Amino acid sequence: MDFNLETISPEERRELERNVFMTTLEQIKAWARSNSLWPLTFGLACCAIEMMGTGASHYDLDRFGVIFRTSPRQSDVMIVAGTVTKKMAPLLRRLYDQMPEPKWVIAMGSCATAGGPYVKSYAVVKGVDQVVPVDVYIPGCPPNPAALIYGINKLQEKIRYEAKTGKQVTNV
Repeated sequence: MDFNLETISPEERRELERNVFMTTLEQIKAWARSNSLWPLTFGLACCAIEMMGTGASHYDLDRFGVIFRTSPRQSDVMIVAGTVTKKMAPLLRRLYDQMPEPKWVIAMGSCATAGGPYVKSYAVVKGVDQVVPVDVYIPGCPPNPAALIYGINKLQEKIRYEAKTGKQVTNV
């Protein structure tokens, strides 16, 4: 059956405009990706406890489509929660490189974002953005589960916005 917009009546055209949703394939893929994030658990210090609490039953990240994975090859988001030491930095980079594209990074806590109280230590990386590109920063020592959920929501918005506009957004 051929469908031609010129042959339909004005009532049918209004009904069609009311009931048909027009979008691009890239926006559909971004919507699907943003609502099914699979983060790699990379808990290094006390922020990891808050990350685990966010995934537990009280906050339940599963309701947002966020399901933690233990393999970098099955993950698209890396949540770095805690203090990154210079000895751990090459391993963090290797795990990031093993993740398939597209991939995103969330820096959780003041240690992951800027070194935290250990900023004067020679063994601590002064922010995970020196090792991998960070998309979302979540401040706090440690940030509570609501802050992590907010950060994940910001990442979801960023994924959808980049697909809609075609522009890359820097750190959120």
